[in-house]
Amino acid sequence: MHKFWRHITDYATTAFRNRLSGVDALPQLAVLGLLSGIITGAVILVFRFAIEWPLEHFLPGASAESFEELTPLTRGVLPMAGALLLGLMLHRLAINDRKVGIVHVMERLNYHQGYMSFRSAVVQFVSGVATVVTGQSSGREGPAVHLGATFSSMMGQWMRLPNNSIRTLVACGCAAAISASFNTPISGVIFAMEVVMMEYTIAGFTPIILAAVSAAVVTHAVYGPEPAFNVPALTMNSLLEIPWILAIALVIGVAAALFIHLVDTMGRFHKRPVLGRIAVAGLIMVPFALVVPQTMGIGYDTVNDTINGQLGFWFLLIVGIAKLLSTSLTIGLGMPSGVIGPTLFMGATLGAAMGLIGAVIAPQQASSVGFYAMLGMGAMMGAVLQAPLAALMALMELTRNPNIILPGMLIITTATLVTSEVFGKKSLFLTILKSQGLSYQNSPVIQALRRVSVGAIMERNILRTERHLSPEQARETLKSEPKWLVVEGKNGPTSVLPAVDLARFLEDSEKPEHADRAPLESIDLMNIPANRRDVAPVQYQATLEEALHQFDITNAEALYVQRHVAPMIQRIYGIVLKSDIESYYQYRRS
Repeated sequence: MHKFWRHITDYATTAFRNRLSGVDALPQLAVLGLLSGIITGAVILVFRFAIEWPLEHFLPGASAESFEELTPLTRGVLPMAGALLLGLMLHRLAINDRKVGIVHVMERLNYHQGYMSFRSAVVQFVSGVATVVTGQSSGREGPAVHLGATFSSMMGQWMRLPNNSIRTLVACGCAAAISASFNTPISGVIFAMEVVMMEYTIAGFTPIILAAVSAAVVTHAVYGPEPAFNVPALTMNSLLEIPWILAIALVIGVAAALFIHLVDTMGRFHKRPVLGRIAVAGLIMVPFALVVPQTMGIGYDTVNDTINGQLGFWFLLIVGIAKLLSTSLTIGLGMPSGVIGPTLFMGATLGAAMGLIGAVIAPQQASSVGFYAMLGMGAMMGAVLQAPLAALMALMELTRNPNIILPGMLIITTATLVTSEVFGKKSLFLTILKSQGLSYQNSPVIQALRRVSVGAIMERNILRTERHLSPEQARETLKSEPKWLVVEGKNGPTSVLPAVDLARFLEDSEKPEHADRAPLESIDLMNIPANRRDVAPVQYQATLEEALHQFDITNAEALYVQRHVAPMIQRIYGIVLKSDIESYYQYRRS
């Protein structure tokens, strides 16, 4: 009975994986999306608790963000000591183990099919908590995205899913992390597809939406349904404000370009010893912590005060510029900080400062300071990340006010264009990747090939056989009518040939005109007339992009699809030709 149920389970698991090889496995992907969201939501809860619990007990006033109430000496020592500890930790790690954040997620997607390790999650968890707790200018959303992507990827690896499914799970983890952090499931979905994956697919939307929703439900159970900020009712008083909104967009676009430029400039020191770079980043943070302590930590308390119009013009301007400088300089030097939170902080303070100027110029037409603060948040997020749609969705969900859509679209698209077209800046994450000597391949062809596993197109009607066969063995081999024969060598398959070529050889040898020849005693499959093809292996989980790469580096004429089923045992599932990949892509494109 036990063997029977194990056989049933193995059959169901194999069928599940086979279905996921293609692009039309919506039911299976939906289940995976739900699991990813639940797991990510739970991980983000633990991450937030690890940040909030020590801060609520360490900072005065039982608040997790009241760094400004610390004594000047403590504010000066805390970020420097935290930077030294982080630097020592990262110094002891290998270079690849130091990489964290959204940039690392994008790198793993582009170069490693989304495979991420538990070790990287531990490093991100510790560094993410340490940067916020020690008062660095940081956010929790970037580390949260890394954690969500990693645990979702690990789930796919544990289930031995095809690589195209693991890529989708990484996107699910990213969306779930943003959804759980801000309580904004829609913007989480758009963020995952626009910023991380850089592609929109019909099949991808369903699991990513379910992941975002399930993660939001998990966080609702603990933190309630309220969004990250306390936003009052906002509306645009007059259409006459549109020119001023465009002026604010220009200012935000310039600020975003400066932010990206400073990160890129400091990133040129990435080959210097990590301990020295992180120590310098901590030293840079000290004067900001002493003079403008609101720049320490996440700073959402300052954002809430800004939205509710409780801060003055000069304070907003100074704090906004200080946050821009402190964050860009320290992140550029390698401080493992999140960037989304600081981006919202900068946008809110600079937008509110511009709103106060507008209230002086035209007090009758000007909207509330909170209205301009929210527009600034969306504009800065859209310009820095070059993700206008994700920024607009975040703005709409945070305000829960459809009146923000029209001015939000205007300011976000204008600021994004100023940053990209006037100053020639790409998204912050792509800029950091480029400074590290990496790129992000997102052409339509590459995207299409990444969405499909070799299991979806391989020819399964194959038969493994020895090189030398007797005529009887050859006839027995052909009884199952295989399409391809995989010829075994000493160290695995050495060639494949069409089974029809062996059948034709047997038929020719039995013709009457060959009766005077000696009886055929042995058949050498490597010597008979046949359309043989040199082969190379490819793993069952591989995408079509990986298969094409394998063709290029091995110069093979065919790939045999294999999977490890036990130590030292490989099972071959099928054969893939280069023409199969080209035909599949042409068929899908048409």
